[in-house]
Amino acid sequence: MIRIAVANQKGGVGKTTTAINLATALAASGSRVLLIDLDPQGNASTGLGIGHGERALSSYDVLRGDATVEEAVIATRVPRLDLVAATVDLSGAEIELVDFEERTHRLDLALAEASAGRWDVCLIDCPPSLGLLTVNALVAAPSLLVPLQCEFFALEGLSQLLNTVDRIRERFNPDISIFGVVLTMYDRRNNLSGQVADDVRAVLGKLVFKTVIPRNVRLSEAPSHGLPALIYDYRCPGSEAYIALAREVIARMPKEAKAA
Repeated sequence: MIRIAVANQKGGVGKTTTAINLATALAASGSRVLLIDLDPQGNASTGLGIGHGERALSSYDVLRGDATVEEAVIATRVPRLDLVAATVDLSGAEIELVDFEERTHRLDLALAEASAGRWDVCLIDCPPSLGLLTVNALVAAPSLLVPLQCEFFALEGLSQLLNTVDRIRERFNPDISIFGVVLTMYDRRNNLSGQVADDVRAVLGKLVFKTVIPRNVRLSEAPSHGLPALIYDYRCPGSEAYIALAREVIARMPKEAKAA
C-alpha cells in the first residue's frame, strides 16, 4: 500500500478538497483507497457525508492504540473508498501523545498492523499545522503531496514545509520525499495566479503537477452536501481537474502499486 500525506501548514489552500476528490478519483479508477482524516476539524469526514454520530471510533482512537485501523474504518458511499474519520478529540491529542512511547510513530505502527492487500493507496489529510499530528503523518507516509494556493505567500509557506520535511528525514523517516506539488485555486483572470505558478515551477520543476486546480464554486458547494465534487458535479471544471490530477498521480506511483 502506497501512503501519501496531503499536507501544508497553511490553512485554506484546498488541502482537504484535494484529499477528498483525489481519493474519489483514485477509487473510481479501480484502486482500493483508504483516507485517514487527521484534522481535528474533521472536514474530510463531513465532506464525505459521515456525520458526527457515525464516528464511534476515529483516528484519535487509532493514535491512542484504543482501536485498530480496520476497527475504525467506515465505508463511504464512494465504492472502494474507506475512511478513518476524525473527531474534535484530536485537538487534545497533541498534548496527550507527548507521554506515549514512540509518539511520532503512532500512525505508522497502526498502519503496519493493517491487513496487507486490503487497500492499494492510503491518503492522510493533515491539519493546517506542523504539530505532532502532522509529524505522525509524515513519519507514516514516505510520500508527501503538497497543495499550494496560487497566492503571494505560497512560496514562503512552502519553504517552511520543506524545512520541516528535511528535519523529519533526518530524525524520523529517511525515506520521505515530495511526491508532488499541486497548484490550487488557480484563477486565469488573475495575473498573480500565473506569476505564482511560474515561480513555483521555476523552483521545483517536475515536482509540480501539470494539472492545476481552478477556483470553482462547485468544489466549495459539494462538502455542504456531504459529497465529493466528482459525484456532486462530475462535469464541473474542478472535478475534471481532479480526474486529470489522479491520472498524473497514478503515473507517478511505483509500478507494483499500480498493478495491485
